[in-house]
Amino acid sequence: MNSNFTAEEKDFQQEVQQFLQEKLPKETARKTKSALHLSKEECVEWQKILHKQGWAATNWPLEHGGTGWTQTQKYIFANECAKAGGPDVIPFGLKMVAPIIYTFGNEEQKQRFLPDILASNVWWCQGYSETGAGSDLAGVRTTAVKDGDEYVVNGTKTWTTLGQHADWIFCLVRTGPPSAKNQEAISFLLINMHDPKIKVSPIITIDGRHEVNEVHFDEVRVPANNLIGTEGQGWTYAKVLLTHERTGIARVAISKDRLVQLKELVATSPNGEDKLMDDVIFAQKIANVEIDLLALEYTELRTLSAISTGQAPGPESSILKIVGTQIIQAIDELYVEAAGYYSMPFVPYQFYDDYDGAQIGPDMATNSSLRYFNNRKTSIYGGSNEIQTNIISKAVLGL
Repeated sequence: MNSNFTAEEKDFQQEVQQFLQEKLPKETARKTKSALHLSKEECVEWQKILHKQGWAATNWPLEHGGTGWTQTQKYIFANECAKAGGPDVIPFGLKMVAPIIYTFGNEEQKQRFLPDILASNVWWCQGYSETGAGSDLAGVRTTAVKDGDEYVVNGTKTWTTLGQHADWIFCLVRTGPPSAKNQEAISFLLINMHDPKIKVSPIITIDGRHEVNEVHFDEVRVPANNLIGTEGQGWTYAKVLLTHERTGIARVAISKDRLVQLKELVATSPNGEDKLMDDVIFAQKIANVEIDLLALEYTELRTLSAISTGQAPGPESSILKIVGTQIIQAIDELYVEAAGYYSMPFVPYQFYDDYDGAQIGPDMATNSSLRYFNNRKTSIYGGSNEIQTNIISKAVLGL
């Protein structure tokens, strides 16, 4: 893959920059740059702006409303968005369930679900994790028992990110008999979250945010035509979805921008009589992360190049997930170190729109510890890094 942009690609880069300058809401960009809370309305507003431009679904096939961009164009778009403060699209609809629907769903499901996902008219969440079945998804216990033309669903999902906003949830459910092997008893079911027999219970995380939930299903009746593909093949579809999720978790463009912001911050912040950037040990820490990030970026580019030839992301997605999340957490640690005592105040609600008290310290400093604690999850979700190591051992090294 040639890392130098062609004249056409440079023109595209300018087009993206101009679009972001004109269309990206300034307040959304400010909050994104400072890792502050974005409301559902702000997230949807930005996604609808992208949809109006025809840029909402960068990874979808052209025939379903995708951009038809080359991998280099996608790379340029991601990097320019990160630099401008454009938030990531909420992944559950556009990046996770949609590829499963247009790949394994039937025509009726494609016509029914894809247009609303593309236009961000509906909000999706993911029903994978359960107590006792997080990294080992084959252990899910939520059941879906066939009763005529419906499934009757019972069970509880947990760590359901932003499920409080969701209109739909895609779930792994157990449909096979007790004698069936774990992977052969799992199906992939789409469930309407507005069913009155679904209860959503908030889980407040250590950073004070309501980001994740428990979702309880009590005799929820789901039309059988909401089943994706073949009953008992949900494990196969789930693995495909997870490779897309893990590739996206690397968040290289965002880490690059955060590192640029950090270097600007410590180039002006006093550390005694010196700037923190003049501290040789701290500067060496930044350099080490920067080198790792550059290596990861080229691994991502190789993966994207392979995808552009029609290949699905394979074990490389595990490498991107492991190293990408390690770098995210390393940058978090540097931000906390740079913030010093300003990272100590624990007033998370000062970052919400309805907070009317005095803000303590600058955004990036006082928010650094909250982000540090929140991002400890990155090495766990999407399949823990330990599980990814096992995948690499088996699939790449043949151990």
